[in-house]
Formats: sequence, C-alpha cells, structure tokens
Amino acid sequence: MTMASNSDFKSWVSQLKQDIRSAQIRAAIKVNTELLRLYWRMGADICEKQKSASWGDGWLKELSRELMAEFPDMKGLSHRNLQYIRQWYLFYNQGNIIVQQLVAQLDDDKRQQAVAQISEDVFFSVPWGHHLYIISQCKDVDRAVFYLKQTVVNGWSRAVLLNYLDTNLYERQGKAVNNFNRLLANPQSELAAQTLKDPYNFDFLTLDGEYRERELEQALTHNVTRFLLELGTGFAFVGSQVPLQVGEDTVYPDLLFYHLELRCYVVVELKVTKFKGEHLGQLGVYVSAVNHIKKKPTDNPTIGLLICKTKNNVMAQYALESTNQPIGISEYQLSKLMPENIQSQLPTIEDIEATLSDNYDSSES
Repeated sequence: MTMASNSDFKSWVSQLKQDIRSAQIRAAIKVNTELLRLYWRMGADICEKQKSASWGDGWLKELSRELMAEFPDMKGLSHRNLQYIRQWYLFYNQGNIIVQQLVAQLDDDKRQQAVAQISEDVFFSVPWGHHLYIISQCKDVDRAVFYLKQTVVNGWSRAVLLNYLDTNLYERQGKAVNNFNRLLANPQSELAAQTLKDPYNFDFLTLDGEYRERELEQALTHNVTRFLLELGTGFAFVGSQVPLQVGEDTVYPDLLFYHLELRCYVVVELKVTKFKGEHLGQLGVYVSAVNHIKKKPTDNPTIGLLICKTKNNVMAQYALESTNQPIGISEYQLSKLMPENIQSQLPTIEDIEATLSDNYDSSES
C-alpha cells in the first residue's frame, strides 16, 4: 500500500494542511495588525509635526523619499500613502474612537458616547485596503465604525464591503417595523430586530414593468446567493413554496429560511403592492404552521418577515399590535439593475486612491 492511498496518512496530512492554513491566516492577521499600528503611530507623528514643525512645503515628500530609500522592500511608504495615513488618523482621532479591549467589552448602555467606539483588536485587524474603502465613502465616524465591525464579524471581502457600502446597509440595518420586543424574549428580540432591514435592496433582479408576486419570488429564488447576501449573515435557505399540511389543507409560504444565530425559522412573504393590514393574517398562519410542523424543541419561536413594495409605517405598527405572532414589515427597492459581472464593476484600489486623493486635494485648497 502506497502512502498516498493510506487513509490514516491522508487524514493526518489533511489535518496538517488545515493547521498550516490556519497558521498562515493568523500570521497574516498579525502582520496586518502590526502594520496598521505602525501606520497609526506614523499618522500621529505626521500630524504632530505638521502642527509644530516649520519645515516648509514638501517635507512629507522628503520623508517618503528617506523612508523608501532606507526600506526599499517595504510597501506603503509612498508620498500618496503617507497622505492616506494622515487622513485616516485624522478621521478616527476624535472622541476616543479606539478603546482598549477590556473597555470595549463594557455594555454601551453603561457608556454614553457621542460617537461609536471600537476595540483596538477589531480596528487594527481590518485590512488596510478595507480601511481605504471605508474612509473614502463614510463622512461620519459612526457609519465607518459600523462597517469596520461588520467586516470583522462577517469576514467581508472587499467586494462584499463595497456592495454594502453602496447599498447603505448602515442606514437600513434594524429599521424594519416589528413587534419583537412585545412577543420575543431578550436577547432574541433585540437580535431579531437588528437582523432585519428596511428597505431591502433587490437591484440585482432584472424585473421591470408589471410583475406578480410569484415572479418576484421565483426571481429571488433563482438569485438566492445574492438574496442571501442582501438578507445578511446567518440566513440559510430552506426552500420556496415549502408545503405545510394544516389539517385537510396545504399552505405554501413564499420563502422559508433558518437563521443560524437566532436559532429559528424565518418565513418570508412577498407583496408587490402597498402594505395592507390583512397581509398579516396570511403570514401569521404560516408562522404558526411552521411552529407546529417544523420547529424543534431547541428552536426559538419562528418569526415572519413581510416585504412589501411600499408601506405606511404608522399603519404597519397599528396592524402589528393586533397580532400575536412576531413579525417584521419592510419595503423593497427595485430601482436599478446590478451588472451581472459585479466584480468587474467594483472600483479598483487605484480608483479608491484617486477618490481619496481628490478629497485630500480639496481639503488642502
């Protein structure tokens, strides 16, 4: 028997490869962290010297030449990158944005902050390229910190980060009208509320003109990968039109998901019209049916999500008060088409640098 066909050997080699990959990832994170900490110290020094030194114009270019001559193999010492480091430092150096890990673990309720905060471990683990994207598209620190945290928690690539920046995830997260605080226990109620968005962005669909709810559902099912990206981390697709036997009748909810963090089923019902109070009756039946038929004793209560073309928020809130099922109500947007090849349409790092350079030049003038 050759070593390549020996199952014990193959299993050991497979585990060793996994250990090496994990070590490579940890090493890359460590290198990135140390590099960003260096950039932060450099940013602080550059800003301090800019205020106190009287070296005239051009000293930052001279600094770049000196450093590049001393460290020819090190990237990130160009004049342009030193400008970005200064801009990055100035952007975040306000209101004690970065805090020690121990402090960051304190509940936000116990610390009334004027701006969001982020731990050092999280802040310095985000890749430099991600930082450039974020400061190029975020004008306020709260928004930037949100995307930094989400990048680390969800392991976003640059392409995914750009998608969420472009679709304004910060403004939409946790905005759905819901009754979770009344019908769900904490912490599920708070997590469920933050999980849902309003509106949902369906720009990746090619629907136009008049279309029916079934057509919308089929379009989302055919684009389920992008739909899951829009729904957010934790959603697992169970199926569309999943049959649920209710006595002598069979009902078919539009879309059924399971949320891995909420530990519950999520029933999604689609409406291509403005929200009406009677829509909740149908969705409530589906939620109840899933609780009886599919929910396991270890699962949390099923929640419903009604996604409508438009809604009156006050009417939606009133309607939710009349139901005993946990439901969220959101709108969807279908205003523009997302190119099929999303990767080719994303800005390059050169595009981001050009944007940052323009911002920097305008601030200097």
